[in-house]
Amino acid sequence: MSEPAPPPPLPAAVSGERIEFDSAAGRLSYYLGAPARFTHAHASVGNDGELERVPLLLVHSINASGSAAEMRPLYDYYVARRPVYAIDLPGFGFSERGEREYTPRLMTDALHALIARIADDHAGMPIDAAALSLSCEFLARAAMENPGPLRSLALISPTGFSGKRRRYGPPASNRRVGWLNRLLRRPGVGRVAFRNLTRPGVIRYFLARTWGSPNIDEGLLAYDLITTKQPGARHAPIEFLSATLFSNDVNTLYEALRMPVWMSHGVRGDFVDYRGKSTVEGRANWSFSVFPTGALPYFETGDAFVGAYDTFLMKVGQQSTASEVRA
Repeated sequence: MSEPAPPPPLPAAVSGERIEFDSAAGRLSYYLGAPARFTHAHASVGNDGELERVPLLLVHSINASGSAAEMRPLYDYYVARRPVYAIDLPGFGFSERGEREYTPRLMTDALHALIARIADDHAGMPIDAAALSLSCEFLARAAMENPGPLRSLALISPTGFSGKRRRYGPPASNRRVGWLNRLLRRPGVGRVAFRNLTRPGVIRYFLARTWGSPNIDEGLLAYDLITTKQPGARHAPIEFLSATLFSNDVNTLYEALRMPVWMSHGVRGDFVDYRGKSTVEGRANWSFSVFPTGALPYFETGDAFVGAYDTFLMKVGQQSTASEVRA
């Protein structure tokens, strides 16, 4: 019997320089791009205004085929305007994909590590950060634990805001379904489940449910098909499937945020129940935008999305300047 063909090599998810470093969350990989006028990729110098010097961190979602490719439209838009960092979370992309426990703590520690690195690159300049779906929970936790380096948060189609239930569980608790986690950790079961979930037709099906339309991004599908074939690709998604990566204190996290927060979402597909945002709608530091799209609005209505986000960021910058003047 012939050996199975090796998986195709994983290409870069976005442009720019790909950098790896060791951290408390294991070996991490991220992409870094910046406008050509910057002296080098790690520099934050220029004379084109405050926004164009503020670094932006992009955090992809968690699913069977998660990757920085999910953030590509935002990366491509902002990389011509400011320094942009796009992380591969643990278990995804070029970051460490070994067999270990993948938890909200691990994902949050990965963000802490990269945020510290960005702050060092830019001499402590505050960072704007945007996350997608479940990763909004990790970003919120990182911001609650260490708000200092972060200037603002953008939460795109965040989990934890459905109208069914609020979650104010014990600090750092998660929603792991123990029996399911143990079952999926069995090598035979986990491999088969992951293989079935990452067949081309199945990935297309779930993307269509995310879009709320069959008109998905074919480039993202193509990348998903490659990244799910890499060694160790199943380990983090198994924790996702057994709900280990969902925080049981998520609403505590969101309600603890004090920096400016912009929340956005669509109205089509599987991710449309955001009735729970009523818990933060009356807060002065929260802003909201709703787009006539699926859960990845910047793929469908890029100009409108970045226009709304830029308006939010401009207000954040004005507030920061006013605070400095008062100080």
